[in-house]
Amino acid sequence: MTQSSSDLHDLTVAQLATHLRERKVSAVETAQHFLARAHSHAELGAFLDRSDEVTLTQARAADARLAAGTGAALEGVPLAHKDIFVTRDFVSTAGSKMLAGYRSPFDATVVTRLASAGAVCLGKLNCDEFAMGSANENSAFGPAKNPWNLSRTPGGSSGGSAAAVAARLTPAATGTDTGGSIRQPASFCGITGIKPTYGRASRYGMVAFASSLDQAGPLARTAQDCALLLTAMCGPDPDRDSTSLDVPAEDFSLTLNESLEGLRIGVPAEFFGDGLAQDVRTAVDAALKQYEALGARLVPISLPRTELSIPVYYIIAPAEASSNLSRFDGVKFGHRAKDYTDLTDMYLQTRAEGFGDEVKRRIMIGTYVLSHGYYDAYYLQAQKIRRMIADDFQQAFKQCDVIAGPVAPTVAWKLGGHGNDPLADYLADIFTLPASLAGLPGMSVPVGFGADHMPVGMQLIGNYLGESRLLNVAHRYQQTTDWHTARAQGI
Repeated sequence: MTQSSSDLHDLTVAQLATHLRERKVSAVETAQHFLARAHSHAELGAFLDRSDEVTLTQARAADARLAAGTGAALEGVPLAHKDIFVTRDFVSTAGSKMLAGYRSPFDATVVTRLASAGAVCLGKLNCDEFAMGSANENSAFGPAKNPWNLSRTPGGSSGGSAAAVAARLTPAATGTDTGGSIRQPASFCGITGIKPTYGRASRYGMVAFASSLDQAGPLARTAQDCALLLTAMCGPDPDRDSTSLDVPAEDFSLTLNESLEGLRIGVPAEFFGDGLAQDVRTAVDAALKQYEALGARLVPISLPRTELSIPVYYIIAPAEASSNLSRFDGVKFGHRAKDYTDLTDMYLQTRAEGFGDEVKRRIMIGTYVLSHGYYDAYYLQAQKIRRMIADDFQQAFKQCDVIAGPVAPTVAWKLGGHGNDPLADYLADIFTLPASLAGLPGMSVPVGFGADHMPVGMQLIGNYLGESRLLNVAHRYQQTTDWHTARAQGI
């Protein structure tokens, strides 16, 4: 083995896969290197569960397949999973006291598929409780921190995933995106992340938040890496997930290098209003100019119902959450209150003790909007507007091929910066929610730095099943810029 272990963490997924295939480094050496990094940077709060023994056992098996010449596309490449995916070999908590210490009897489909592609699991990553949050501050096990500034949020809910990739504790990680939970952390931490079309990746084994919105996706440093991971993750899973699309798996790497000549990039006026911070606007504008230099053409478009996406999302998502989280009652698994008088009292005390404040808030909102007399006024109306938001996108795509704009109105704020104001967190999702409600693919690409040298991401939104085009657009940009290679000091 000739590869120096000191720079293993600087290699991309694609580079690591090549090094492993060519036997320049072993899977065990690679795993040991990343495990040591995770241990030495525990202050980031990125990992919730690790097991050196499990990881190294997987790595040894990968080395055996590599030696036999039967290695898969990601053979020996280490990665880590957001703790919203259940795993047999690691504790699965969804960032909640309710599931503290829970061990699943099976693996999520996404976990299984990445393992089948040869990936070695480094452990489970911190997230907002049940994926509800924009700052990773709602985790029952403490917040993850942004490697660029430990006093700042890494974003949420996939904050641990983004922090771990940005700090080079793992070459890549899985995340989930319900209203922006891959794209916003990727933007705040200066990495690349993609949420595919709703239904592209199986939700089986993913602890449910809002079933009509939740979607799995990868976070990595480059679009090329995201393409490799997404290829392994996606594909139909009809026997286990009724929302899985009956669309064959595809290789998202095949079109990465296609020309952008003549590409029409839609620029929505609603994404560049008064609420957008100047530093974010400057970085995104510069990225759009770079695209023009690559042969693309900017097309002004309108997404008139953008502002309505916040109230619509925060009616629909809590409604679905209130239903999905009713299973956590202290009977079958997870936390159970110690002292109670009868079954009803056990339910009440268990749920009061097990859920955090934000989860309780959303359950109560959801229960309210689904209750008699309010269903028609709130939930049904929200569903109608959701359909209109999706229609707005289809009108826009008649004029353009992809849509570009900011991921978030500002760079990452300080931990605790929004205090006890949940609305401040909700409003920060204004640019990511529309694509989520429409079920469209979206991604975040690093495009520079804003105030206090914090990363800025640009959002790319594609039409249904347009992941290949998005990844191509991002990859071509990354071939001519180096924002995605930047790394935080001291990490």
